[in-house]
Parts: sequence; C-alpha cells; structure tokens
Amino acid sequence: MLVLFVAPYFTENAKLYLHHVTRHAQVLLMTQDDPALLPPELRSRIVGAERVGDALDKGQLVAAAKELQRLYGPAAQLLGVVEQLQVPLAEAREQLNLPGMRPNEALNFRDKTRMKELLRQAGLPVARFRLVDTTEAALRFAAEVGYPLVVKPPAGAASQATFFAHDEAVLRSALALASAEARGAVLLEELVTGQEHSFDAFVRDGQLLFYSVSNYLPSCLEVMRNPWMQWVVVLPRAYESQDIADAGAKALSVLGLRTGMCHLEWFRRPNGELVISEVGARPPGAQFPTMISRAHACDCLDSWARLMVAGEWQPLAERQFAAGTAYLRGQGEGRVRTVHGLDMIERELGGLICDQRVPSPGQPKSPSYEGEGFIMVKHPETKVVEQALKHIVSTVRVELG
Repeated sequence: MLVLFVAPYFTENAKLYLHHVTRHAQVLLMTQDDPALLPPELRSRIVGAERVGDALDKGQLVAAAKELQRLYGPAAQLLGVVEQLQVPLAEAREQLNLPGMRPNEALNFRDKTRMKELLRQAGLPVARFRLVDTTEAALRFAAEVGYPLVVKPPAGAASQATFFAHDEAVLRSALALASAEARGAVLLEELVTGQEHSFDAFVRDGQLLFYSVSNYLPSCLEVMRNPWMQWVVVLPRAYESQDIADAGAKALSVLGLRTGMCHLEWFRRPNGELVISEVGARPPGAQFPTMISRAHACDCLDSWARLMVAGEWQPLAERQFAAGTAYLRGQGEGRVRTVHGLDMIERELGGLICDQRVPSPGQPKSPSYEGEGFIMVKHPETKVVEQALKHIVSTVRVELG
C-alpha cells in the first residue's frame, strides 16, 4: 500500500513516525528538507520523495502528491502529525479525493474559538472565552469574567505566544504580543484553576478504542510563566476515569475525529468538576507516546501507524507500570553550557530510568516548556515514579549562557 506522508523537516519526531509508517506501508514523502539528510536505513525504505518550498501550502502539497502518484502509483492515505499541518492536509485530501479528515473538521480542532463554541453548544464544560479584535472588547470581557485571563492566538500550539494577564496593564501588553502572532483577533479565556491532565486516545470509526490519562505537575501555562520551573508529567498506573472518558469521546465526536489519535488537555477543578481546555486531532508530543509505550509494555506509535495505514487495531495490554517524564529546562538565556547533577541521578535512580535525552553543550534554548532534554522513569508504583521525578527536577540543572 502506498501512503503519502508530509514531514516539513526531519526532526527526531518526524523520523520516528516515518520509521513506524514505513513498517506498514510504502511511503511517498513530501518535505522541505533534502531526503539525503535522512539516515541511510530509513532513506532506503522511502519509495519516493518530492521537495516542497512550504509544506503548509495546500497547493504545493497537492502538486507534489500528484507528481509522486504519477511516478509511483495511486496512494491510499495522506498523513502528517505536525499540529500546524492538519488544515492544509485536510484541504489536500479533499482535492486529491483521499480518505481522512476534511477541512471543516480540521478547523474545528485548529481554531480554538470554533472548537470551544462547538463544545459549549454540545453541553461540554469549557472555560469562558471570547475572540476579540479590539482592546475595548478585551476590557469588556475582563470586566465580565474578572482577572486573571489567558491571552493567546486562536490557532496556537504548545502554549507558545500564550500570556497570563492579571491586570489591565498586562492585558494591554499581552494583546499586542498575541495579536502580532495571530495576525488578527486574539482569544481570551478565564484562567481555570485545578489539576491539569491530558486525555490521549485512539478512535476508529468514531468508537473509543483506548485512552490514557496523565497528570501535569504543574500546568503548562504556569511553567511558561515561571522560567525557573521544571515541567513534570506522570502517567499513573491507575488512571481510569469514566467522566473524562465520556466527555473526551463526546468531544471527539462533536469536533469530527473519526479515526486516529488525539491529545486533549483538561482540568479537574477543586470541586471535582472537569473542564476541557484544548483538543488536538493528532498524536501527542512531549514523549507522551513513549510514556504510554513504557506503561503498557507496548509500542504506541506502531499501534498508531497500523491504525492509520490499515485500519487495524490490536488492543494495548493492561497498564503494568506508572511512567513519568521530567523535562530538563535551562535557566537563563543563551545556549546550553553544561548540565549539573546527572551523575547523582544516574547513580541513585539508574534502575528506574527507561529513556532520556541529555541536553548537549551548544544546544539552543527551547521556546517550549519541554525544555532542552528529558529523563523518563517507570515503576509499578505511581508514588515511586512521582518521588523519582521530584528528585530529578530538584537535582538536575541545565546551565545556559
């Protein structure tokens, strides 16, 4: 089976997904990078490749796909996992008459205002929000809801260009920054307090096949607001929760994800109520698939590739471990100079560490809360994982300069 796959650049994540898709299909690759930059073993498994100037341009994707299919034959799917690709991919699928998500559904996930309105209309709990294009409209919303507020582009990703406004002066400044990123209107939301989680799920033909719940310690926005904080995510061994399973499945149905994997972020308020924050119609980043794989002793991305290419689903084994990741976030500005505390962590927690990426000297500072590297641990007991992650973020320090 021939499958078209779009990877704008050969990031480690892109190569990982390419590896899994090439195990189940013959891949026709569309990319902005030179295919010669791929590792030889992976490059040998690519049937054909076409370079494009801008992978986010639907017209260029369609032209490249037509050329690849002229040379190698008709493709059965058009895939890509980058958040910003989802709308142009859907537009290209429609024009190429390939199966999968269409533009209306892709926009439901990509446009956060549209998403929240659809969820609200369906009776699902979301934070109060408003799309504003003037300072006056923003101030009216602030008067109705009160501070603090979250200010962000309607089509943002990974909390980038997202700001926290605790008074009018900060709101005015944040509006200018967010509107420049969005090139237009800005999304305002009330700040939801409580424990932040993710709901990462597989669906096929609209039916929930599997889900995983994780705990964010602390929330993404809080980490972005405080440069000294290290982000931690825990996948507890006992994670089933019927209310988020029901709400998550309904949200995916309302927004239009029929087959694939989602990343849904949500909060549990102090009173026990849940609030849906955002939903992505693509697999999660930040090492989440690897954590799911370690917790269930499986290969999560192979399950994704098999589902997307052939529509096949092999149920994941029962969760045998808790897993978690400490994201190593550099302090200060500049490039990575050195990493302190790794020897101690490897000596004391070596038996728990299952995956890691140590920041390299000279590496640039990451714009994301994921930081410059990570250390992942697993253990049958959730408390052991939580304690290990706390020890890691208290000990390891990435020095920038």
